Amino acid sequence: MKVLVLDGDGIGPEVNAQALAVLSVAADAAGLSLEVERALFGGASLDAHGLPVTDAVIADAKAADAVLLGAVGGPKWDDVAPHLRAERGLLRLRKELEVYANLRPARFSSALSAASPLRPERATGADFVIVRELVGGIYFGEPRGIDREAADPVGFNTMVYTRSGIERVARVAFELARQRGKRLTSVDKANVLEVTRYWREVVTELGATEYPDVALDHAYVDSYAMKMVANPRDADVVVTGNMFGDILSDLAAALTGSLGMLPSASIGAGGAVYEPVHGSAPDIAGQGKANPLGAILSVGMLLQHTAGRSDLKAAVDGAVQAALDDGLRTGDIAWGEPGTRQVGTVEIGQAVVDHLRSALEAGTVPLSA
Repeated sequence: MKVLVLDGDGIGPEVNAQALAVLSVAADAAGLSLEVERALFGGASLDAHGLPVTDAVIADAKAADAVLLGAVGGPKWDDVAPHLRAERGLLRLRKELEVYANLRPARFSSALSAASPLRPERATGADFVIVRELVGGIYFGEPRGIDREAADPVGFNTMVYTRSGIERVARVAFELARQRGKRLTSVDKANVLEVTRYWREVVTELGATEYPDVALDHAYVDSYAMKMVANPRDADVVVTGNMFGDILSDLAAALTGSLGMLPSASIGAGGAVYEPVHGSAPDIAGQGKANPLGAILSVGMLLQHTAGRSDLKAAVDGAVQAALDDGLRTGDIAWGEPGTRQVGTVEIGQAVVDHLRSALEAGTVPLSA
């Protein structure tokens, strides 16, 4: 399994180091051959090459089985030309690899109830996945830009979705719903945006013709945001467009208590990109304070979707939970509850490695192959 590691900026190298340690233990236990390459990305690439991502890195990403990404961007690069921003490199990577479906799971953990702003009686048992369309919508639509020469200067972006673009991400969501509770919620703004009215039409037709066994309902993004927080247990699989998915999946951090706990997998036509949902957090970069659990859980998703080893994903998830049950907390999830201790990036990462290795050696997590 060939993995291209793009540490990126800020805390990216720190969280990736812990994620790779976990990946190595899992691969060794299962007899998986692992080949790791590294490349510059984001602001680090901009400093070295004048571009947030080079053609060579895109080629390496296409040749890899999976990309493990840390984080990109930071205030240092906020004032560069728009096409040179670190985030533009990320958008290009997604587009070039055609990873059109971004899976972002969110699950309430009783161990982190103090970190979550949601009351346990509302959040206990909540476990859902947001399927975000990733290479279309307003982030990629044309025309876009700022016309400063107009009589009344204007900034503009265009939200565009084709039928094929909607169908392919909806199929991913329907298939995932079939594996879970056979319930799918499609989120849009069809009351005011024609493009999402068309989204609703296409998803409805697809559900009726190909997935009659999945219960489909629709919701407006504004009201659904409220519902997600008020009663997160109602959610199972949610499919939505690029911008709405970006916002709702960050809102899902309220369930887990921190963005540092959220993993993601971007899958599609060929390649795959795995990354934690959090940003580069330049204010704590290099201080050993970052939460690596989102990155580690992303490695679990890599093992599931790229290596085809759901058993190893379960082992990684269990090791993360065991570290939390031990009372270990990084600063973002530390609220001083009795029996907990605030630790740094390396210590909590090592705890996950130790739990994973112990579970695999003891056979408490049965391997499927």
